[in-house]
Amino acid sequence: MTWPAHHIRYSFADYLALEGSSNVKHEFLAGQIYGMAGGTPEHAALTAAVTGLLFAQLRAGRCRVHDADLRVRVIETGLATYPDVTIVCGPRQRDQEDQNAVTNPTLIVEVLSRSTEEYDRGDKFEHYKRIPSLQQYVLVAFREREIEVWSRTAEGWENTLFRPGERATLKSIGAELDVNELYEAAEEPRD
Repeated sequence: MTWPAHHIRYSFADYLALEGSSNVKHEFLAGQIYGMAGGTPEHAALTAAVTGLLFAQLRAGRCRVHDADLRVRVIETGLATYPDVTIVCGPRQRDQEDQNAVTNPTLIVEVLSRSTEEYDRGDKFEHYKRIPSLQQYVLVAFREREIEVWSRTAEGWENTLFRPGERATLKSIGAELDVNELYEAAEEPRD
Protein backbone atom coordinates (compact mmCIF):
# COMPACT_ATOMS: atom_id res chain seq x y z
CA MET A 1 0.00 0.00 0.00
CA THR A 2 1.38 3.41 -0.88
CA TRP A 3 0.84 6.11 1.70
CA PRO A 4 0.73 9.82 0.81
CA ALA A 5 3.72 11.90 1.85
CA HIS A 6 3.27 13.81 5.11
CA HIS A 7 5.32 16.78 6.20
CA ILE A 8 4.32 16.73 9.86
CA ARG A 9 5.86 14.15 12.18
CA TYR A 10 3.79 13.10 15.15
CA SER A 11 4.96 11.61 18.42
CA PHE A 12 3.45 8.40 19.74
CA ALA A 13 1.85 10.52 22.48
CA ASP A 14 0.17 12.63 19.76
CA TYR A 15 -1.17 9.44 18.21
CA LEU A 16 -2.51 8.17 21.53
CA ALA A 17 -4.25 11.51 22.16
CA LEU A 18 -5.91 11.31 18.74
CA GLU A 19 -6.99 7.69 19.29
CA GLY A 20 -8.43 8.61 22.67
CA SER A 21 -10.67 11.28 21.18
CA SER A 22 -11.51 9.80 17.78
CA ASN A 23 -14.35 7.56 16.69
CA VAL A 24 -12.19 6.38 13.77
CA LYS A 25 -9.23 4.01 14.14
CA HIS A 26 -5.76 5.03 13.02
CA GLU A 27 -2.49 3.25 12.43
CA PHE A 28 0.81 4.76 13.59
CA LEU A 29 4.24 4.24 12.05
CA ALA A 30 7.41 6.31 11.94
CA GLY A 31 5.82 9.55 13.06
CA GLN A 32 2.86 9.26 10.71
CA ILE A 33 -0.81 8.67 11.52
CA TYR A 34 -2.97 6.92 8.93
CA GLY A 35 -6.75 6.62 9.01
CA MET A 36 -8.01 3.07 8.64
CA ALA A 37 -10.80 2.70 6.11
CA GLY A 38 -13.95 0.78 6.92
CA GLY A 39 -14.44 -2.58 5.26
CA THR A 40 -17.10 -4.08 3.05
CA PRO A 41 -19.99 -6.17 4.39
CA GLU A 42 -18.20 -9.26 3.02
CA HIS A 43 -15.01 -8.36 4.89
CA ALA A 44 -16.96 -7.79 8.10
CA ALA A 45 -18.78 -11.13 7.71
CA LEU A 46 -15.53 -13.06 7.15
CA THR A 47 -13.92 -11.37 10.16
CA ALA A 48 -16.94 -12.18 12.34
CA ALA A 49 -16.94 -15.79 11.11
CA VAL A 50 -13.24 -16.23 11.97
CA THR A 51 -13.82 -14.69 15.40
CA GLY A 52 -16.84 -16.89 16.11
CA LEU A 53 -15.26 -20.13 14.94
CA LEU A 54 -12.07 -19.56 16.92
CA PHE A 55 -13.91 -18.33 20.02
CA ALA A 56 -15.91 -21.56 20.14
CA GLN A 57 -12.70 -23.62 20.08
CA LEU A 58 -10.64 -21.51 22.49
CA ARG A 59 -13.10 -20.30 25.14
CA ALA A 60 -12.11 -22.89 27.77
CA GLY A 61 -8.34 -22.73 27.20
CA ARG A 62 -5.51 -20.29 27.83
CA CYS A 63 -5.85 -18.41 24.54
CA ARG A 64 -8.26 -15.51 24.01
CA VAL A 65 -9.77 -14.21 20.78
CA HIS A 66 -9.83 -10.43 20.26
CA ASP A 67 -11.59 -8.53 17.51
CA ALA A 68 -10.37 -5.51 15.54
CA ASP A 69 -10.81 -3.21 18.55
CA LEU A 70 -7.58 -4.54 20.08
CA ARG A 71 -4.52 -2.48 19.20
CA VAL A 72 -1.26 -4.37 18.67
CA ARG A 73 2.09 -2.63 19.00
CA VAL A 74 5.24 -3.91 17.33
CA ILE A 75 7.89 -2.69 19.76
CA GLU A 76 10.85 -3.11 17.41
CA THR A 77 9.37 -1.05 14.56
CA GLY A 78 6.88 1.16 16.41
CA LEU A 79 3.87 0.08 14.34
CA ALA A 80 0.56 0.40 16.18
CA THR A 81 -2.33 -1.21 14.33
CA TYR A 82 -5.61 -3.09 14.66
CA PRO A 83 -5.47 -6.61 13.16
CA ASP A 84 -8.82 -8.11 12.14
CA VAL A 85 -8.43 -10.91 14.72
CA THR A 86 -5.72 -11.31 17.37
CA ILE A 87 -5.17 -14.34 19.59
CA VAL A 88 -3.17 -13.92 22.80
CA CYS A 89 -2.23 -17.04 24.77
CA GLY A 90 -1.55 -16.53 28.44
CA PRO A 91 -1.52 -13.13 30.14
CA ARG A 92 -1.65 -10.07 27.88
CA GLN A 93 1.56 -8.04 27.83
CA ARG A 94 0.72 -4.37 27.48
CA ASP A 95 2.83 -1.76 25.80
CA GLN A 96 4.61 0.43 28.37
CA GLU A 97 3.56 3.60 26.54
CA ASP A 98 0.07 2.42 25.65
CA GLN A 99 -1.88 0.33 28.14
CA ASN A 100 -4.59 -0.26 25.50
CA ALA A 101 -2.16 -2.10 23.21
CA VAL A 102 -0.78 -5.61 23.55
CA THR A 103 2.68 -6.65 22.45
CA ASN A 104 2.43 -10.45 22.64
CA PRO A 105 0.01 -11.87 20.08
CA THR A 106 0.43 -15.58 19.37
CA LEU A 107 -1.58 -15.54 16.14
CA ILE A 108 -2.88 -12.70 13.94
CA VAL A 109 -5.55 -12.97 11.25
CA GLU A 110 -5.99 -10.44 8.48
CA VAL A 111 -8.96 -10.72 6.13
CA LEU A 112 -7.68 -9.47 2.79
CA SER A 113 -9.38 -6.83 0.66
CA ARG A 114 -8.55 -5.17 -2.63
CA SER A 115 -7.24 -2.08 -0.85
CA THR A 116 -5.16 -3.85 1.82
CA GLU A 117 -3.97 -7.13 0.28
CA GLU A 118 -0.58 -5.85 -0.88
CA TYR A 119 0.11 -4.16 2.47
CA ASP A 120 -1.10 -7.15 4.53
CA ARG A 121 1.09 -9.56 2.53
CA GLY A 122 4.10 -7.24 2.36
CA ASP A 123 5.08 -4.40 4.68
CA LYS A 124 2.60 -5.22 7.44
CA PHE A 125 3.76 -8.85 7.58
CA GLU A 126 7.37 -7.65 7.76
CA HIS A 127 6.42 -5.66 10.87
CA TYR A 128 4.52 -8.58 12.39
CA LYS A 129 7.53 -10.88 11.89
CA ARG A 130 9.38 -8.72 14.45
CA ILE A 131 6.98 -9.71 17.24
CA PRO A 132 8.83 -12.43 19.20
CA SER A 133 5.63 -14.10 20.48
CA LEU A 134 3.95 -14.33 17.05
CA GLN A 135 3.85 -17.95 15.87
CA GLN A 136 1.34 -17.82 13.02
CA TYR A 137 -0.05 -15.24 10.61
CA VAL A 138 -3.28 -16.12 8.81
CA LEU A 139 -4.52 -14.48 5.62
CA VAL A 140 -8.15 -15.07 4.65
CA ALA A 141 -8.71 -14.48 0.93
CA PHE A 142 -11.63 -12.51 -0.48
CA ARG A 143 -11.35 -13.46 -4.17
CA GLU A 144 -11.56 -17.21 -3.63
CA ARG A 145 -12.16 -19.57 -0.75
CA GLU A 146 -8.63 -19.89 0.54
CA ILE A 147 -6.80 -19.56 3.84
CA GLU A 148 -3.05 -18.99 3.87
CA VAL A 149 -1.24 -19.82 7.10
CA TRP A 150 2.29 -18.55 7.71
CA SER A 151 4.09 -20.38 10.53
CA ARG A 152 7.32 -19.45 12.29
CA THR A 153 9.93 -22.21 12.09
CA ALA A 154 13.55 -22.48 13.15
CA GLU A 155 14.51 -21.57 9.57
CA GLY A 156 12.14 -18.60 9.22
CA TRP A 157 8.54 -18.44 7.99
CA GLU A 158 6.80 -21.02 5.82
CA ASN A 159 3.32 -20.91 4.37
CA THR A 160 0.61 -23.45 3.65
CA LEU A 161 -2.51 -22.88 1.56
CA PHE A 162 -5.81 -24.44 2.54
CA ARG A 163 -8.66 -24.70 0.03
CA PRO A 164 -12.28 -25.94 0.06
CA GLY A 165 -12.58 -29.34 1.72
CA GLU A 166 -9.50 -28.71 3.89
CA ARG A 167 -8.95 -27.55 7.45
CA ALA A 168 -6.35 -24.88 8.20
CA THR A 169 -4.27 -26.13 11.11
CA LEU A 170 -3.46 -23.47 13.70
CA LYS A 171 -1.00 -25.41 15.86
CA SER A 172 0.12 -22.34 17.81
CA ILE A 173 -3.31 -22.06 19.45
CA GLY A 174 -4.55 -25.66 19.18
CA ALA A 175 -7.38 -24.84 16.78
CA GLU A 176 -8.32 -25.11 13.13
CA LEU A 177 -10.46 -23.36 10.55
CA ASP A 178 -12.52 -25.47 8.18
CA VAL A 179 -12.41 -23.59 4.86
CA ASN A 180 -15.95 -24.58 3.83
CA GLU A 181 -17.42 -23.78 7.25
CA LEU A 182 -15.71 -20.38 7.39
CA TYR A 183 -16.90 -19.17 4.00
CA GLU A 184 -20.38 -20.63 4.43
CA ALA A 185 -20.72 -18.85 7.80
CA ALA A 186 -19.87 -15.57 6.06
CA GLU A 187 -22.20 -16.02 3.09
CA GLU A 188 -25.18 -13.76 2.72
CA PRO A 189 -28.37 -15.73 3.39
CA ARG A 190 -30.58 -16.40 0.40
CA ASP A 191 -34.30 -15.61 0.54
